[in-house]
Amino acid sequence: MKNSEPLLPFYKFIATNVSVGIHAVDLSGKTIIYNTKMKEIEGFHFDELADRSVIEMFSFRQHESTLMRVLQTGKKEINVKQTYWNKNGHEITTINDTFPLYGENKLIGAIEFARDITSLEKLVYQPLRRYDEPLTFDMITAVSESMRQIIANAKKAAAVKLPVLLIGESGTGKDLVAEGIHHAASPDPEAFVTLVSRRSVPSVLDKLQELLQDDKAYTFFFERVDFLSLDIQEELLEILQSLPQSKYMLIGSVGSDPITLIEEKKLSKSLYYFFATMAITIPNLTDRKEDILPFVDDYFNRHRERFASNVRDLAPDVQDLFLQYDWPGNLKELELLLDEIVSFMTTESTVTSDLLPMHFRFKVQQQDTSNHEPEFFMFQQQNDVMPLDAYLREAESYYVQNVLNLYEGNITKAASALGMSRQNLQYRIRKIKNQ
Repeated sequence: MKNSEPLLPFYKFIATNVSVGIHAVDLSGKTIIYNTKMKEIEGFHFDELADRSVIEMFSFRQHESTLMRVLQTGKKEINVKQTYWNKNGHEITTINDTFPLYGENKLIGAIEFARDITSLEKLVYQPLRRYDEPLTFDMITAVSESMRQIIANAKKAAAVKLPVLLIGESGTGKDLVAEGIHHAASPDPEAFVTLVSRRSVPSVLDKLQELLQDDKAYTFFFERVDFLSLDIQEELLEILQSLPQSKYMLIGSVGSDPITLIEEKKLSKSLYYFFATMAITIPNLTDRKEDILPFVDDYFNRHRERFASNVRDLAPDVQDLFLQYDWPGNLKELELLLDEIVSFMTTESTVTSDLLPMHFRFKVQQQDTSNHEPEFFMFQQQNDVMPLDAYLREAESYYVQNVLNLYEGNITKAASALGMSRQNLQYRIRKIKNQ
């Protein structure tokens, strides 16, 4: 084997500066690789993890940890969302690509690449914008068959005024459907109340009791009841069961499959049965991509009416990007992106690729990389193993090319991001091309 020592600083640079967290464990679940980004996400130092398993450090059940699942199955898992608590007790959410690692034709561990979307998760908890007017079903973009069926079922729920459970991930638009139900069921546009259920907000019951003192036929939307403790859920159920059903419209929501939540003791079975007189599941945006471009059109129409702007459409290549992207933050992520794009537009009428924020371009690129990961990064069989210096050359080529793509071929910007001179980067590019 050739001397690979000259490439080791570059390899170390990749692990230290790459924008995704890297966490590798051995067969017992003990950490053997833990990079700088992972430390930023989770708050631990390598020394704290080295002698303890992932299950022990993060209070995971065995099946909840993507690393441990891959150790058990020997199969890779791509684009898996995982929510857990870091060292400081803060809830974090990552999108993980997790792979089994093989040596001498047997499983030796697992490695995970984690993209931190915690800030995005917080943003998508915010309700979608109403533009200062009541949000009726007619205002909800529903081109896909699944959304048309959801609207039809929601109208039935409004007509009979029975409790409703909305099921869907953050940002899918549960709040839109809830408000649409209210306006179909009630003549009072001001009687729609969202009660936010958060682990850090224990006052849901107090707020509910306060509102019940009014002689008003409210629609109560209990957002993410699975975020309440089981004790609070039981107290909430007791209050709701005492209310006259004909007076109040009661809507609850959860962020994932309620049966799984019940099994994990995150949702009271009794509260589920109370709300699930009619259960409506709102699919992720990636599962109803035919709604994306119509939503963009609706957004641009409202923006022109409200701000007298010129924005009208997306360029064809941008449309393709929007349809290819997986939208982990769902409809709310799309709306936030459009907010950012139009804030920088002046006289332009078409959103071209150069108007897309750099962070979005990078996320699209990361997704494409995850879906088409080069085989040299993971070896599955003994005959896939290559000499370390060859592996590091491949890694260098891959990383440099991705940085160049990120900065659209701009050598100066790419060199600055890589922490090297322009001349050094040009030398490495020539070297890579001649390999």
